[in-house]
Amino acid sequence: MTTHATYFESFDVNKLLAEYPLDQAFTDRFSRISRDELFAEQDARFRRCVARAWQIPFYRRLWGDAGLEPGDITGLVDITKLPVYGKHEIMASVEAKPPLGDFHGWRDGTAAGDTPLVFHTTSGTTGRPQPLLFSPHSREVQNLLLARLYRWQGMQAGDVVHSVYGHGMINGGHYIREAVNHFTQALFCSAGTGIEMRSVQQVNLMRDMGATVIVGFADYIKKLADVAREQGVEPGRDIPIRMISGHLGRESRESLSKAWGGAQLYDWYGVGDTGAIAGQGPDQDGLYLMEDAQYVEVLGVDDGKPVADGETGDMVVTCLYKDDIYPIIRFNTHDVTRVLTTPSSLGINLRRIEGFLGRSDNMVKVRGINVFPQAMAPILEEHAGFAGEFICVTTRDAAGRDDLAVHIEVKGETTDAQLAAAFAALLRMRLGVDVSVVLAEPGALAPLTGMETRQKPIRLIDKRFE
Repeated sequence: MTTHATYFESFDVNKLLAEYPLDQAFTDRFSRISRDELFAEQDARFRRCVARAWQIPFYRRLWGDAGLEPGDITGLVDITKLPVYGKHEIMASVEAKPPLGDFHGWRDGTAAGDTPLVFHTTSGTTGRPQPLLFSPHSREVQNLLLARLYRWQGMQAGDVVHSVYGHGMINGGHYIREAVNHFTQALFCSAGTGIEMRSVQQVNLMRDMGATVIVGFADYIKKLADVAREQGVEPGRDIPIRMISGHLGRESRESLSKAWGGAQLYDWYGVGDTGAIAGQGPDQDGLYLMEDAQYVEVLGVDDGKPVADGETGDMVVTCLYKDDIYPIIRFNTHDVTRVLTTPSSLGINLRRIEGFLGRSDNMVKVRGINVFPQAMAPILEEHAGFAGEFICVTTRDAAGRDDLAVHIEVKGETTDAQLAAAFAALLRMRLGVDVSVVLAEPGALAPLTGMETRQKPIRLIDKRFE
């Protein structure tokens, strides 16, 4: 009978911890390492990833179509010779070779492909869910990287961590749970989304368990504070939250912190394919790229060429540790950011990004102006009448003119023409273009945004091509 290595037999956790250190070992390494030394480490890992990718049909096809042959890519200095790809190419692979596609190399007859497989998917909001595949090694590197960020931000033994990430086939909730359980000594509560555990029940759980940390997306975390107060539970007093770590986007940090009694807020960034890419440190000044594991380029949205530090563009990611199942080399996240040009106050020799600034594939061009739906939140928060929720709807008339309507939940009357005009004027001033405004009652947009049911609420409904 043929035997196969089990999950934990297929990697060496002590070697993994040595290669991707935590806590003081992490800060010591990246306080001392030079950029040249770091590049040499990245280059060695990159070359292993490229060698593995040449064994996989997806990459042989992608790179062959670009006129490349094995040997053309000698290291990171040649990375821009490789084509960028994204979800569209992955889903074409799945369509051609269902159900998992030919982009991963699992069970392909190589030693690297002979491994247990961790299988999740994306949410599939815009169509068929994308498979997300991990070897035990790459899965645990991802878990460790996120735990590294959590611990750096202040998560500690004895914390009670309340998670509002979703579960099911979606990667998020499972991955977060593994990171905390495998690489911290905090107590993890997998509450999930509002549909998995109703918001009132979540508030009661946090109070009963004495939750000290919340992890998840800012929108729903803010809603839970509102629900708590509706139930007579005071965040910060009855629920002793001291730290929130999640995806803060462009929303006001001050209002979210205040909602939870002055909790410290920490942002981090990653996508389902890649895991944690960057996160804030104790200085809360930009998101430090985990450059020992992730090689990040920022490319122009329109031309795909590298932009200068400080300029915005698409984040394109190469996972330097994925040299077995599903190598990820120049994956375009279509998430927009910029690299910060100021030095780290902590003396950490890692590049920093500003964070998530919007999605280039959700960008709407309204009369020549680029508008990111996610950018609406901090603008709307400037008006006292904003009740906290919004969604953008784009349409196109017969003449081909695009219009953007911003539906806004407000505290006042939805028929108040002056209130609508005030929001329209605020958006015009901040965006530089006229948009339509539609007022809604608090809670009315939930069926459209999916606030109670999704990890990430929907912020754009595109009706231009219906």
